[in-house]
Amino acid sequence: MSTTKKIVIFFIFAAMLFSNHPSAYAATIDEPIIAAAALMLESESGEILYESNSRQRHPAADFARVMTLFLAIYTIETGEADPDALITMTDTAWDGITQRVRTQNISPGEEMTLLDLMYCAFVGSAGEACNMIAEHIAGSVDEFINMMNARARELGASNTHFTNTHGLHSPYQFTTAFDLYIILREAMSFPLFVEIAGTHVYTVEETNLSGVRRLTSTNPMLNANSPYYYRYCLAGMASFTYEGGYSFLAFAEREDLSLISIVLGSDAVVRADQSVLLRNISETQRLFDWGFSEFSWRDILTATELVGRAAVANGAGADFINLRPERPITHLLPTSVSADEFVRTITIFSNETDGPVYAPIYAGQVLGEINLSRRGVDYGTVRLIANTSIELHRFDFFRMQITSILSNSITRTIIAILAMLVLGYVALVIRYNRIRRTRLRKIAEAKRKLIEERMDSDMHTMQENHEHSHKD
Repeated sequence: MSTTKKIVIFFIFAAMLFSNHPSAYAATIDEPIIAAAALMLESESGEILYESNSRQRHPAADFARVMTLFLAIYTIETGEADPDALITMTDTAWDGITQRVRTQNISPGEEMTLLDLMYCAFVGSAGEACNMIAEHIAGSVDEFINMMNARARELGASNTHFTNTHGLHSPYQFTTAFDLYIILREAMSFPLFVEIAGTHVYTVEETNLSGVRRLTSTNPMLNANSPYYYRYCLAGMASFTYEGGYSFLAFAEREDLSLISIVLGSDAVVRADQSVLLRNISETQRLFDWGFSEFSWRDILTATELVGRAAVANGAGADFINLRPERPITHLLPTSVSADEFVRTITIFSNETDGPVYAPIYAGQVLGEINLSRRGVDYGTVRLIANTSIELHRFDFFRMQITSILSNSITRTIIAILAMLVLGYVALVIRYNRIRRTRLRKIAEAKRKLIEERMDSDMHTMQENHEHSHKD
């Protein structure tokens, strides 16, 4: 698998962590899946596209290895384990390994890295490798099994219980299709898990006690030479036990659509040509083909669509502004669903207050919202924003401000009081000036009379002096 594909799968499965709800629509496959339980989801959204008995308990079988590998990778990611650590195989790692458990014949005393043991456990289905991983991480197999069950409960897989690390049947080891999805979505958030689960062939280099081992995955969809090869399948795991039947979990991606399929308790049938049909694989292929043909991601609302307009006041050359969605609304839909089936409910905030939007307005300004629904199901609400900018018209702005001021009764009362005060002040000034002028006039008149009297007195004195001078 290419590095780019691994990264893509990682982010797709990481997104699954945020969703865990059933689909709001229903699409029907032509014939029910032949299995005790089946589940298919769109991995990015977590939408359930098909389910049958998905919460019914079923033998966990080889899928116990999913939890074993996940916990090993988790300890590596948290720095508690080193994938390159050299581990020595113990005698106790073979405890409980019967002829019904596949092995890679790892001998006691044989040294192998933790990473190689992980590939042996998952790709090579080696039960003793599972136990060796458990002993290395938890100190004992029993303690590791306790960790497996505790982690299942933490994730919400409440119908899952483990009694061993490798999948040998036990009446007390069970899970459900939905619980497997919960565990798988968490495991798939780690790129190393995706890498191992998507590996068809892996080579373990020679060890101190063995030559080269060539491991081949139990997932025939990864094998280009298999009749079950499925070019869109990127990861998965097959399982068989007498008690649990044929089961399979897989991840496939085509274009922008990614699907997870879990099929539990299917069977194998001998066809007319004596070939054997593994229904766990063929039913998975049928689910994938149906999912890819019947569902697609659709923009039921684009970010460039003009969906409404709002009245504008004081705008320079514009009486309204066009509105568009701030972002698109994208949903996974059956291909048969038409965009016309969605009801649009548009709310323009200025209309709620019975008024216009006042300029200036900038492009991207939030002015409303739009909601999309179909058959009573809410598909999302996004904000409506101004498509362009509108500048302020200055004259209209000032006129509006004056009109607004004068239309206020309190403002009018204040203006009237101020006007009365101004008029009173003017009247007082006029009266004061009038009194002052009268007073100044009287003073001037008094001064004039005093001057005249002095002048008359001076003239009289001069005459008398003149008369006396002639007599002498």
